[in-house]
Amino acid sequence: MSESILKVRGLTKTFKVPANAAGKNQLRALDGIDLDLARGETLGLVGESGCGKSTLARTLMMLERPDSGSVTWDGVDPFSLKGKDLLALRRRVQMVFQDPYASLNSRMSAADIIAEPWRTHKMMYKTSRDRAARVRELLHLVGLRPSDEHRYPQEFSGGQRQRLGIARALALNPSVVICDEPVSALDLSVQAQVLNLLNDLQKQLGISYVFISHDLSVVRHVADRVAVMYLGRIVETGATDAVFDRPAHPYTEALMSAAPKLDAASRGKRIILDGEVPSPLNPPSGCRFRTRCAHATDICASTVPPAAVDERESGHVAECHHLRRPIELGVPVAVG
Repeated sequence: MSESILKVRGLTKTFKVPANAAGKNQLRALDGIDLDLARGETLGLVGESGCGKSTLARTLMMLERPDSGSVTWDGVDPFSLKGKDLLALRRRVQMVFQDPYASLNSRMSAADIIAEPWRTHKMMYKTSRDRAARVRELLHLVGLRPSDEHRYPQEFSGGQRQRLGIARALALNPSVVICDEPVSALDLSVQAQVLNLLNDLQKQLGISYVFISHDLSVVRHVADRVAVMYLGRIVETGATDAVFDRPAHPYTEALMSAAPKLDAASRGKRIILDGEVPSPLNPPSGCRFRTRCAHATDICASTVPPAAVDERESGHVAECHHLRRPIELGVPVAVG
């Protein structure tokens, strides 16, 4: 893997919420996240609803401050910065939101929407002519007409709105774009167009993506590597083909068995998980997945699973005491 632009180590984040029946009011959204993002790559982030994907995205965007652990962008801790230094770093990390109908201000023209980040970051162009030229350039870059600068969001289709949202994200020339379910609100044919656009922009501009999605087929199409998240933890990370075709963690195996496949010969037996996802107010001890895992034993309740590395597939890591594939284990961490 090439040089990392983002490194996350031991990241935790809790929120105070109304107490449950047991009197617990600490919701642990992130519980020891380790993650890397290389320059120019797309990292897919998948997992069930409520597993912490959006909280992780907001933390990477510096909208949430973690309780512990570290986030570094090119070796810089964003949470140690203030004022102009923090603002400068924020320019490098932008976001494309899930709903193109809600994320754009209907009272602003396309030109004003694209120019809004420049006003926020005090990067105004010397002349209005320069500003207008850059707006038209960005519209063309995302496949819209330069003449669309005077139109309002309600005059665009869903796919066109998302292209406008992408143009806004690119206005500050970011190094990383976090895509939070960017095509889930779009028709299938439009999804393909937007995904191809993101791929073309990455090749042209060298952008890195963190691509959050619940649609496994979309993730397989766009991601270079995949991180599988469950109840606030990353349980498996690896190259996309390795994670999809040779999952090591029982949860990943169940998740991939549910993914639709066109080739009947490649369809395996569907793995049905018992029970519901535990509440992050009261997560299981040891392995977070053990209450739904058919392979769980006593050690799963008493010890946090080790980070296990597959030496045959560089970068393929999973956290499990009873991996579905033979992988050299790391050192277990005892639960206090």
